[in-house]
Amino acid sequence: MQCGEDDCRRRAAVELHVPWRENLVVCPAHARVWAQRDGVVTVPIEGEADRWP
Repeated sequence: MQCGEDDCRRRAAVELHVPWRENLVVCPAHARVWAQRDGVVTVPIEGEADRWP
């Protein structure tokens, strides 16, 4: 599965639960940025947990 951020070709590893929008699947790099926002919960995608510290 590909990262849900525009213009990113990395493989998704994390599902973000974002209270103010739909859930989003992203690569670890984008997940780190999103995870700093209040209310965002990160959940590793099954089989990808080793890519998300």
